[in-house]
Amino acid sequence: MDKPTMHMLSVQEKGGQTSKTNQYIAAVSAAIGAVIAGTILAWTSPALPQLQPLKNESEAQVFLPEDLNATEKVLLNSLKQPASFLLDTAQSSLVSSILAIGAAVAALPVGILAERFGRRPTILVLSIPFMLNWLLIIFANGPGMLIAARLFAGLGTGGICVAAPMYIGEIAETSIRGSLGAFFQLFLTVGILFTFVVGAWTHWRTLSIISALLPPLLVVVFWWMPETPQYLLSKNRRRDAEKALRWLRGPNADLTGELEDMQKDVDNASRQSGGMLSLVKNRASLMALICSLGLMFFQQFSGINAVIFYTNNIFESAGSNIPSAISTIIIGVVQTVATYISSLLIEKAGRRILLLQSCVVMGICLIVLGVYFKLQSAGSDVSAVGWIPLVCLVLFIISFSLGLGPIPWMMMAELFAVEVRGTASGIAVITNWLLVFIVTLCFPLMKDAIGMHSCFWFFSGFMVFCVFFVFFLIPETKGKTISQIQTILGGK
Repeated sequence: MDKPTMHMLSVQEKGGQTSKTNQYIAAVSAAIGAVIAGTILAWTSPALPQLQPLKNESEAQVFLPEDLNATEKVLLNSLKQPASFLLDTAQSSLVSSILAIGAAVAALPVGILAERFGRRPTILVLSIPFMLNWLLIIFANGPGMLIAARLFAGLGTGGICVAAPMYIGEIAETSIRGSLGAFFQLFLTVGILFTFVVGAWTHWRTLSIISALLPPLLVVVFWWMPETPQYLLSKNRRRDAEKALRWLRGPNADLTGELEDMQKDVDNASRQSGGMLSLVKNRASLMALICSLGLMFFQQFSGINAVIFYTNNIFESAGSNIPSAISTIIIGVVQTVATYISSLLIEKAGRRILLLQSCVVMGICLIVLGVYFKLQSAGSDVSAVGWIPLVCLVLFIISFSLGLGPIPWMMMAELFAVEVRGTASGIAVITNWLLVFIVTLCFPLMKDAIGMHSCFWFFSGFMVFCVFFVFFLIPETKGKTISQIQTILGGK
């Protein structure tokens, strides 16, 4: 019987609190930052159409539920009135894209801050750029304030993508590290879904005011959470580390074994340098970096943005008259539910099998979508099989949410040794956001140059490469300690 199982049994026999409760509380508290990031990422979807000139009268129509009375319809319509200022195409593009630049800029410094001052204070400080973003948007009187707001939003989002997964990975015991690690992506999708739902029927300022409640909530809730034991041990604060671990594991837990294992990891880390040079000099760190950057690359080149971008066209091809606001909410619900299922499966199925199913299923869906839209563009009658792209869309979103969505973020915190975790996580997040910027910038150009169907096939090719990458390079980290993972990566 393994140590976590023995520990659980001993706690239950004594009638004390299980060791997992406070770990879930701490993980959820940190993941509030992911909810904020989700609201920021999705904000442009409902907000930008309200900030752009109307092209025709049909765009002025607002979707309203049929069961609303006349007064409620008038109220909701008033919320959708045009903004006091509008954005041209270049300004809209900058408002959307500068987020990725801010995120890339913040990632590495935040990783260094987390190593020097701790994971907990770093997460708390990130509430400042989050709040500045919403305040600038709420009081915006022109494009300049919106652009500045989105830059602060990027700084906060890039930072939380480093600090929150690191914190969650370090406070979790081995038996539930995968499940808790999936919380970051899960809560990110919750934030996206929240914005889609609220933004569908509110003015963009109203949406921003509601979203501005979340950064103070992060501070109020996360303020009471402990620092990670690994960080405290790295600063020679063993008594504080034991106190934090006691809170996380419960009052009846036997901490001796786990604390000693953590101390050994920290001692081994202290004998090595933690700078960028050690990432390439040490085989285990280099392999961890290759694995993490590779997963980030395939996550962005999976075609997820292309499929999301084409959601309305896919619904129309299926003969659906569902308004675009509702179709995005449906996709948001599917993504959130599937990511939640991933958090339940990840410790049972393992990381590799979920990643492999993502590569295979998403690749097949992309190929089928490419064939369908190629036939449609060639003038073929595909109305009889209009349901096929809708099925592919749902399967694609589910498959992404089970594997390539949450697992790269979770494994980023698992693969790296303590001494390089902050720096390496920063590099991985920078890579991710630069790829987001590249794909977002190039996708519309590719679509015009080679057609939507060819874009789908282009991304499907990367899913084929992803199968080999995962099969040959990605280690299975389920149930393994940091030391064991480093041994595997080091080829020992």
